[in-house]
Amino acid sequence: MEFDLKKNLKDIVLSVLFVAGEGIEKSFIAQKLGVSEKEIDKVLDELQKEFSGDCGIHLIHFKNKVQLASNPVFADAIGQVLNPIREKALTRAALETLAIIAYKQPITKLEIEDIRRVGCDYAIQVLSEQNMIEVVGRKDAVGKPLLFGTTENFLKRFNLTDLAQLPDYDGLLERIKVIEEGEEEQNDTLYSHSQLPEEEIPDFLKNEENLQSIS
Repeated sequence: MEFDLKKNLKDIVLSVLFVAGEGIEKSFIAQKLGVSEKEIDKVLDELQKEFSGDCGIHLIHFKNKVQLASNPVFADAIGQVLNPIREKALTRAALETLAIIAYKQPITKLEIEDIRRVGCDYAIQVLSEQNMIEVVGRKDAVGKPLLFGTTENFLKRFNLTDLAQLPDYDGLLERIKVIEEGEEEQNDTLYSHSQLPEEEIPDFLKNEENLQSIS
């Protein structure tokens, strides 16, 4: 479908800001779209009038950047809907991190992140606070990074006599790969508003009855 850049500039800029989800410099938008900053300022002024006041979405400016953000007046209502979803996502992340540590221990944070391809600081913090993992030493490498392993509480929590009862690790990695590929496809089509599919939890973690306790 063809479009007129000049005629549709406001809608294009709105779409860019929506999909970006974070602040973008006005000069960068102008450069990439091949228009002047004055033209960008003009459409931003028009958008500012539409997205302000009682509107649920506001257009905000900071450090020569622009971004779409939720109306702060509705923060409590937004939190009531989204916080449970975020907590659930964090729980899945913590469980996946825990599974990797269980299989690969002793393992460093960087090695975990190499497998998951995402940061795991929060998951490690949560799992440490729940006494599911602990520092078991330092790796003999540059920087002497901490090594993590599971605790006796981990075995008790999942009714395991010892780590030998863990299922096949290659199967877990394949599941992680499928999960992450699915997330990447969703990230490539953010404009569709499709809901992310439920992540599959490894079999040995499925019997966890109180997932919220490590969220």
